[in-house]
Amino acid sequence: MTTTIQFEKDTKALIDGLKSVCANYGLGNDGNEFKIITQVFLYKFLNDKFIHEVKKLDDNIAKAESWEEELRTYSEDGYEMLMMQMSENTALLKPTQFISSLFDRQNEAGFAEIFDNTLLDIAKENSDIFSVVTNAGEKIVLFENISKYVTDQRDEFCKAIINKLVNFSFEHIFHEKFDFYATIFEYLIKDYNTNSGGKYAEYFTPHAVSKIMAKCLVQENVTSVTCYDPSAGSGTLLMNLAHEIGEEKCTIYSQDISQKSSNLLRLNLILNDLVHSIPNIVKGNTILEPYHRDKNGDLQKFDYIVSNPPFKLDFSDFVEDLDTKENNERFFAGIPDVPKAKKESMSIYLMFLQHIMHSLNDKGKAAIVVPTGFITAQSGRDRKIRERMVEEKMLAGVVSMPSNIFATTGTNVSVIFLDKQNKGDVVLIDASNLGTTVKEGKNQKTLLSAEEEDAIIDAFNKKEAVDDFSVVVSYEDIKTKNYSLSAGQYFEVKIEYVDITQDEFESKLIGYEENLSSLFVESGELEKEILENLKRLKYD
Repeated sequence: MTTTIQFEKDTKALIDGLKSVCANYGLGNDGNEFKIITQVFLYKFLNDKFIHEVKKLDDNIAKAESWEEELRTYSEDGYEMLMMQMSENTALLKPTQFISSLFDRQNEAGFAEIFDNTLLDIAKENSDIFSVVTNAGEKIVLFENISKYVTDQRDEFCKAIINKLVNFSFEHIFHEKFDFYATIFEYLIKDYNTNSGGKYAEYFTPHAVSKIMAKCLVQENVTSVTCYDPSAGSGTLLMNLAHEIGEEKCTIYSQDISQKSSNLLRLNLILNDLVHSIPNIVKGNTILEPYHRDKNGDLQKFDYIVSNPPFKLDFSDFVEDLDTKENNERFFAGIPDVPKAKKESMSIYLMFLQHIMHSLNDKGKAAIVVPTGFITAQSGRDRKIRERMVEEKMLAGVVSMPSNIFATTGTNVSVIFLDKQNKGDVVLIDASNLGTTVKEGKNQKTLLSAEEEDAIIDAFNKKEAVDDFSVVVSYEDIKTKNYSLSAGQYFEVKIEYVDITQDEFESKLIGYEENLSSLFVESGELEKEILENLKRLKYD
């Protein structure tokens, strides 16, 4: 444990060091800084992972005083044979592409070009496994020309980067799992995963919400399942879900309109040993052009779906393009009207919600973050969608979260849980009174304790009714409440009764009468005083 804590500190210090280099060369808070930081970090991780795997394959390399020198003794055919034995999760590197090799060459003329070409070659040679694709089928490779973002002193900039990397190693920490890498990933991109990117900004789904969604979805051992997020962002929800299932037991699919998000998700997959899913990461518009399809060309159906979609967004530019037979079936409740003003207020989450319902297979389960207003809206598409959930018996439950569970938005949120096999009761939880409010920058944020998270998870998974917290209802109960999914509307109104004797009753009654008589007397005297004061008033 102590070693892990220290390594976490060292890793964060490396990240801080890389950011310091960027700042020293005029890239602090620059829009391209995140590209440099994330790609350099990824290069370091893949370099050390390669070394780790090679040493497992060849004892001579593992025991050698200089593993680099030992590797260089391999013939071309011998090296190729060694590469054929490598894990598919490992990027294949040549000896000239190691960080140590670049360190030895840093004083050569044109070092920035050497550095850039090394990363570009690695990306090209590993593109089949590590590339994200676009809707059009174009590959977005691992690395790009990094030094181009520096206006001058490019050689010095690349030297400074290499010198930060060479004295640090991931080698002894690859056995660590999700929790460790989740912390590192969040620290790595904390300055870049903000709403400063405009209308397609990426957000972190809070850890508590992600944990609750994953643990309420996965209640049994499963294997060989598909997991999908149609608005994946940097992949927080998918990583939590995969970890709960078991990284080796699931395949990840995603789509997101942001290339930045898709690149961050790829990094997240690499850190969490989910490299096999990278070819399924798609940069594209899910609502307009859903990418993942089966062999017949129909939209693919999934075992698990998680999503924290954007709530409000102007998608009027492509509304007319959605008028197709396939989309009429997919968007059964209809497409939000385009307002004359404030087009950015269009409820795009309703589109994602319908898409998710359409994308579940016969045994599928889903968890979707929605604005809490959705669960009680009395008319319109909101109610029509809830009605379909109930009528088709695919609703598993709802958890209404505390206010400010997201520090970046004041919108109250709830999580809708779907389960195509849930033909029984539905659990509704009101967790709005839980949590502790803390300050996060200029915003307030509500944090749930581990005990509060577990209370929500236990009540949901056990379908427990807890006073003023959770209720278990039938589909028929929900119909009688106009398809409302608010737990509070189902709580019993409890009146406490206390048995008293006739003498006690009469004594209380006399007391009430005496108290009222006294009040009436005071009222009469007050009326007289007011009238007298009115008579004294004169117009001057």
